[in-house]
Amino acid sequence: MVIRVPASPDSHTVFVGSRRLGGGSLPTVSLLARRALADDHDGPVLVFDDRTGKVVDVDTRGTEADVLARLSPESPSAIATPDPATPLETGSEPRGRGRPKLGVTAREVTLLPRHWDWLSRQPGGASVALRRLVEDAKRLADQSGRDDQRQAQERAYRFMTTMAGDLRNYEEATRALFAKDAARLRELIEGWPADIRAHSLRLAALAD
Repeated sequence: MVIRVPASPDSHTVFVGSRRLGGGSLPTVSLLARRALADDHDGPVLVFDDRTGKVVDVDTRGTEADVLARLSPESPSAIATPDPATPLETGSEPRGRGRPKLGVTAREVTLLPRHWDWLSRQPGGASVALRRLVEDAKRLADQSGRDDQRQAQERAYRFMTTMAGDLRNYEEATRALFAKDAARLRELIEGWPADIRAHSLRLAALAD
């Protein structure tokens, strides 16, 4: 097999026939695949990218060190951390005259100085700007949730097509998957090999 994708910290899974052999990083499952190919195996040895549901081709020739060297794993993404030289400070917006609007709750917010500077320049003041930012973030989260669900359906579909395309109820199961009918999906794939059934549900973000 020839490698066609870079190493990734994302989860991968290796199957031997209908049996799930293991999962983990691409280097980890590549070594599992190499060992399975070196031993007697009862079916094709396939590595899946769990993020996409697609088969990943890896070069398992040579020693384990050769396999790992060819993968050239990327460094994990740096995690942003606050600048220790920038002090944190608290602030509060002076309360105006009159009764507060119904439903508004006053609480302490801790931000960096540059955040307070930016908020102070926004129309309506800090409170209005913060409420607008929260509402925008909520809308984006809702949209992201829909996108995540679609991606889960698509990765499960790709895996099911590869591993279960010839199994009973495959077409009906894919229709149930995209119809978001989890109960029907589970019913239709009940007779599938246990590992294929469980991994299909996992990729679809459904509990087995």
